[in-house]
This record gives sequence, structure tokens and C-alpha cells, in this order.
Amino acid sequence: MHRHIDILVADHHPIFAEGIRSLLSNSTKGNISYHIKGVAINGTQVVEYLGSSFPDLFLLDPDLPDAEGLKIVASVKQSGPKTRILILNGSGDPLHIQAAFRAGADGYMLKSGSEDELLQAVGELAEGRTYVGRGLMPFAVQPEADGLAPELRFAQKYQLTKRELEILKLIGEALTNKEIADRIYISDQTASVHRKNIMRKLGVNSTGSLIKMAFENHLV
Repeated sequence: MHRHIDILVADHHPIFAEGIRSLLSNSTKGNISYHIKGVAINGTQVVEYLGSSFPDLFLLDPDLPDAEGLKIVASVKQSGPKTRILILNGSGDPLHIQAAFRAGADGYMLKSGSEDELLQAVGELAEGRTYVGRGLMPFAVQPEADGLAPELRFAQKYQLTKRELEILKLIGEALTNKEIADRIYISDQTASVHRKNIMRKLGVNSTGSLIKMAFENHLV
């Protein structure tokens, strides 16, 4: 039996949203075909769309203007509980991932993911499953971490993503933001944001302290 999946895309970057529309509109998975019912670029447009109908799938950027993304998730789940929600975000912060799932999200992936990953995520949600994006570590701190490699135990303790752990190792090598950016193909600004997030999670306020922690925990 053929299934027709209606999708709402909410993202404030029109080109990104249109890219999703093009990708999904031209894709089928087995007996499933996708139809983009609407593209919203702010919270007001989301409210207008949801006022008339609820999609089968809702792809949401939680940083949408004029909206509090996770409140939208909770509201949709209360009013249209059959709607499956995939968060598309630029951040892989485990605390945000956990908050998204608590609010009712069914999936979470980074906007830097590939087209194939997006198709996989949408397919998983369409089949009623949960999806957590590649490279994300949405775990809670566990009292027992036996069996984990020391660096993963460290990452789990401080709730660092894999990317943040990678960057902390490079900081331990005394690399600047620009050198880190060049090494792992991100922007200087993104490297700076990661550095600040790592400092916040580790409870330190200087690069020297980060380097010290990296050495003390055998990350370099």
C-alpha cells in the first residue's frame, strides 16, 4: 500500500528550506512518497499553517525567528500528536538534544549533515522510529562508565559532543581558533563558539585551563 507523507519545513534560510523541498519532493522510499505542504520562515507562518492542518512530518529549525522552537514542539505534540517532528539544528549540544526530546521531538540531526542522512532521518520518522543524527552524543551522565575508553568517559562526564572532544584535543595542542578551523574544515567563528561552549561545560575560563585539563585527562 502506497503512503503519501505530508511535510512542513520551518527554517529561516529560504535557500536551505527550498533545498529540502527539492530533495524530498524528488525522493521516494519503498512505498512512501513525500509531499512538501508548506515552507515557513518564521514562527508566525508556522502558526498560520498549523491553524489549518497538521502535517505527517514537521522539520523544524528551533532557532526560527518569532518563535521558541521547543515550545512549538510541545504545542504540536499536544494538538497534533500524530505529527512526527525532526529537529534540524546547527548545535549538537547534548543538553539541547535532551531538551528537544523531552519536549516531544522524534528526531534530531545537524544541519551540516548530508542529503543521505536527511533522507534516512525522514524515513525513520515516517516509519514511526526515533532518529539521532550521526556524530551526536545525546547521553545523560551515567554513574557507571566502566568499559568506556578514558576519553569517552571524560566526554560523558562533561557532556561533550564528539566534535567538542575533537576540538578540545586540538586546543590541548595549543592550536589557535584559525588553526583548528583549518584542521577540521570549519570557520574561525564556529571554532570560537565551540571553544566557549567547552569552557562553559568544563567550568573554566581560560585556554590555559583547557590545555591543562586536556593533558591531565590524557587527551593529548
